[in-house]
Amino acid sequence: MSLEPGKISVAVFTKELFDLLEETFENVQGAYLDKGDSLFETLEGITADEASIPVGSRCASIAAHIEHVIFYLEVLEKHIQGPPPGRQDWGEIWARVGGVTESEWGDLKTRLRTKYVHITSFLHNIEEWDREEVIGGAMSIVVHTAYHLGEVRQACCTVKAG
Repeated sequence: MSLEPGKISVAVFTKELFDLLEETFENVQGAYLDKGDSLFETLEGITADEASIPVGSRCASIAAHIEHVIFYLEVLEKHIQGPPPGRQDWGEIWARVGGVTESEWGDLKTRLRTKYVHITSFLHNIEEWDREEVIGGAMSIVVHTAYHLGEVRQACCTVKAG
């Protein structure tokens, strides 16, 4: 397929986007993670006790990172749909979420998976990839979640060290 100079195919862009989303959250494709390192695979190896441990005196728990990812997905979805949501309290989660029980940890992981399924379904149903909010928002989901996946994986080095 020949495109105008400076143009990319929506089909190519969305295929790559969805491959990266899948790798980040659920199934490593080999683009940038090692086998078994997706977010859901990583979380399966973390207990509620481990998810509750702050990594340092000024650092959040793994549970807080996951709550933050869920919140971010919710805000980004609203942003993509437009109009942009109002001012958000990004610090509230870090102050509120610390320790979790086994039940709360299970619920948190379920909420994350539910939100991921919802947002990817929403993105798959976008017909026109012609707005900055859509393209930037979708790419931000990958980048932001990958950052927190790295934070969670690094935290595992500390909370599982004992």
